[in-house]
Amino acid sequence: MAGFASTEDLDEKKISFDQIGSGLYAYTAEGDPNSGIIVGDDAVMVIDAQATPAMANDVIVRIAKITDKPIKYVLLTHYHAARTLGASAFKGAEILASDATRGLLAERGKEDMDSEIGRFPRLFRSAETIPGLTWPTMTFPDQISIWLGRREVRIMHIGRGHTAGDVIAIVPDAGVVFSGDLVEYKSACYCGDAHFTDWLATLDHLAELQASALVPGRGAALATPEMVKEGIDLTSDFIATLYNAVQESVAKGRSLKDTFDFARLTVDPKFKGFAMYEHRLPFSVSRAYDEARGIEWPVVWTAERDREMWAALQGA
Repeated sequence: MAGFASTEDLDEKKISFDQIGSGLYAYTAEGDPNSGIIVGDDAVMVIDAQATPAMANDVIVRIAKITDKPIKYVLLTHYHAARTLGASAFKGAEILASDATRGLLAERGKEDMDSEIGRFPRLFRSAETIPGLTWPTMTFPDQISIWLGRREVRIMHIGRGHTAGDVIAIVPDAGVVFSGDLVEYKSACYCGDAHFTDWLATLDHLAELQASALVPGRGAALATPEMVKEGIDLTSDFIATLYNAVQESVAKGRSLKDTFDFARLTVDPKFKGFAMYEHRLPFSVSRAYDEARGIEWPVVWTAERDREMWAALQGA
């Protein structure tokens, strides 16, 4: 049986801190969760808080090397633990999230925290530094503009996808977008809490923005319009390929295990080389199987459910 989730992923990742526009930076780490940095006239906004305060401190140290302006805002693009649990390191910052993300934290945040810590021992090796769930201090329904002096950051929920609460951040003066996990670049999408049919439409909306650069949830920063298009297209292709294969199996009455095996026939050849692929595929197929059978709202993942599903799909 394949080692559970990312329990065997113990290699250190190389961190990159790249400028993608004036006062705009991408903190990336070879398929680990990304953070974005927006430097305004009088303050800084960080997009996604990393998995632990210890990891967030590395982001803070790198920001201090480029500006002495305070980090006033941390935006959570969605509720997952690997994005939110480092927020306590940003002392005094407003924690922003959509109303839907706050609702998801209330509904399933503790279960997701326990689940993700069990899946990612390397990512959460400093779990003892996490004080608990991260709760936003400011929420909004669909859109809000935050002003860093004269620099606007427009935060928008453009549709469900990776989760029901995903938001993107746009910096209009630069045409740069921070997408969270709505886009992954050469990293397999995690779809365990996804809304597949909505996700494809949401990516179409994202493409219409014609961003000059984009920071995805995982993978390298997309520094040109051509790379942005490639990143969105790859993500759309992954979602559509996986969901179409699962829909076909559900229509034929196949079991979840048989659906998983069938999906691999079409998904493996195109995407098996992507980061996080083996970890994420069982969770993603499980959710696709539910959605294709009419289960509209994703079932909560718990540490126990994770292990049971893994044994059923990845077992001999």
